[in-house]
Amino acid sequence: MRYYKPIEIAQELQISTSALRHYESWGVVPSPERGENGYRLYTNVHRAYFRCLRALIPGFGFALTYDVLRHIQAAQLDQAFWLVNAEQAKLYEEKSIADQTIALLQDPHLASVGDKKMKQEMTIGEVASLTNVQTSAIRHWEKEGLLVPDRDPDNGYRLYTPVHVRQVLLISSLRKTVYYLEKMKELVQAVEHQSIDKVKEVAGNALDRIHLRNRQQFIGIHQLMELCIETGLIGRKETVLLQANHSFHPDKES
Repeated sequence: MRYYKPIEIAQELQISTSALRHYESWGVVPSPERGENGYRLYTNVHRAYFRCLRALIPGFGFALTYDVLRHIQAAQLDQAFWLVNAEQAKLYEEKSIADQTIALLQDPHLASVGDKKMKQEMTIGEVASLTNVQTSAIRHWEKEGLLVPDRDPDNGYRLYTPVHVRQVLLISSLRKTVYYLEKMKELVQAVEHQSIDKVKEVAGNALDRIHLRNRQQFIGIHQLMELCIETGLIGRKETVLLQANHSFHPDKES
């Protein structure tokens, strides 16, 4: 069996040997055996764990990566995969919102969001439904001064316009990339005043970051599959994974 010194793996991954020890102490990778001299004896399995960990973090973050690898150590393959799948679904939702935001910014007179028509005056619930944003988030952004809805003079209820819908979508798209409240206010107000060239640039940059994270996630998933093969959770020639569960033939679709 091939054994690796900590410095060999650390140099390959461009991290410190102390980082390897931290991952081990946190239960993210299995503990290695020790040689007669007390040095750690890392195997191909440990190397696969470390490579997977470093590949998953950029696209999935530290907490989820650690949870996934702990599931792999416990041979809980499906639990690990569903965690990854759920995070990919969140990213797809972010992309959908970014796409809708850019479409609305490109055409200020666009009257729909996806297949949903906008009205000239809408309730907070209708805006939430249009944008797939929780009403609690919309109220929070209002408290921060990002949104200033009109009020119905008869009952005092909030009234939102298509401009507010664009602002809600913009905030939802940029909240992970624009970290300063005053900067966000500046961009949101630009939408209100139809000064949107800078806003379109920032929204485009946000979409670029989503594309980058999508690629990072797939790189991480590749290493996760390599880890599962190295640990024996998935066989290299496991034919069941290659078998179709349904037909794409148009005459045979159920």
